[in-house]
Amino acid sequence: MQATMATDRSSVLESLRTVLGAPLRRQTYGNIAYLALAAILGQLYFIGFVIGASLGIGLLITLLGLPILVGTLAATTGVASLEARLASCLVCIDISEPEFLSKTSVRDGLVLPGGEFLDAVVSLVTARSTWLSVGLIAVKFVFSIISLVVLPTLLAISAALLATPFVYESQFVGFDSAVTVGAYSVDQWVVETLPEALAVAGGGVIFVIVAINLLNALARLQALSIAVLLKGGANSQ
Repeated sequence: MQATMATDRSSVLESLRTVLGAPLRRQTYGNIAYLALAAILGQLYFIGFVIGASLGIGLLITLLGLPILVGTLAATTGVASLEARLASCLVCIDISEPEFLSKTSVRDGLVLPGGEFLDAVVSLVTARSTWLSVGLIAVKFVFSIISLVVLPTLLAISAALLATPFVYESQFVGFDSAVTVGAYSVDQWVVETLPEALAVAGGGVIFVIVAINLLNALARLQALSIAVLLKGGANSQ
């Protein structure tokens, strides 16, 4: 019984240490960098895919449509490979690259038109991981919007709260659009003294710890979602 209680206490302390120490861990800033890149890359991936697919489908009646669609699918698997590397480098989650890119014949270099070229196209189109990579584009787009909203919002609020003792005497426009001179306004509460400013900063420290852990969780959720998609493609080999 005592051994069980000691184990539970040790687990609680370890969890608490992990939560409180999040702002001091190097991994945290890798996760933040991953979210910042996601906010940009997710938009670019989606726009590129929509443009490529639209052009390919629109030009199917010509000789250009099919090559554009094949090229778009090939680029999509390249995106999936890039995402696997980013997740590994920044979030430390290993992800299998798409089946098409793991083929030795493709790694050897550019496949020119001919028998090998047709084999490569068939391999690309029939590989399950290729279509899961298309799904990855959609998932990444959703996470890019979330990251674009959550990341700057949490960082801005954290910076504002922690900076209160240094700027509370400067001019500030509150949420009510009224200019307060000689005070720092937080919503409808006006910070006028140093103790109040220090109290706000103390609350800011708590907010930072919570925000950092939320960002860590968001980064891992995003990387794990991609890992599940690409692992499904790897299992089809």
